[in-house]
Amino acid sequence: MIPSTVTNNETDEARKQVAFVADSLKSAYKFRQVLSALPIDFVAHSTARFERALDHGQHFDLVIFEFNQNVSMSMAALETALVEAGGIPTLIIAPADILEETRLPSQVKSDFVVSSASEGECSVRIRRLLWPRNDALETDTITVGSLCINLATYQVTIAGTPLDLTYLEYALLAFLAAHPGRTFSRDALLQRVWGFDYYGGSRTVDVHVRRVRSKLGPDLAHHLETVRGVGYLWQI
Repeated sequence: MIPSTVTNNETDEARKQVAFVADSLKSAYKFRQVLSALPIDFVAHSTARFERALDHGQHFDLVIFEFNQNVSMSMAALETALVEAGGIPTLIIAPADILEETRLPSQVKSDFVVSSASEGECSVRIRRLLWPRNDALETDTITVGSLCINLATYQVTIAGTPLDLTYLEYALLAFLAAHPGRTFSRDALLQRVWGFDYYGGSRTVDVHVRRVRSKLGPDLAHHLETVRGVGYLWQI
């Protein structure tokens, strides 16, 4: 365990308690650098030690959780633990190759970064979770009927009920909904949503569109239209 108290000029009352949870400490040192400028107390836990800390009633304002194929705690178990501890916000770190199946917790405030994210991006997302804005801009949410897409928290709800989406399903839906009435080719979506370093075929876009439509249900799926021979668009 890294018993690290990060000091700065902020008062003790303003300090936040942050846990970095991983079964490897490789990324913990990187995040310690990210957190060093913030008014926080930072401790690194293995998943087993983290569960024991929660069992003993230890308080955290944020949990940074490194998720990969070898982690001993499932995402569902993490979400349950966070909810039972009072709804602790979480930042999920995951390698790019498991994005297809990664689901953000929907019952607590959560955000996501890939393992290779820059320190600057990590810092922005940590600040957003620790000190959420009280005056959030209207553009932070996209609402279409009963559908609400929160661009700040990466969460989607239908009539207030969280929608279970993988990260890429969310990213595809949010991107199209943020550009209503504009048609994007499959290749354009691969570049804008999957990223320039994605080497899979363009048919993966079709697969994700079908999944998103299925999860949206018949009352909302029609907004995600197919433009034959071109690609897809979000139509309000």
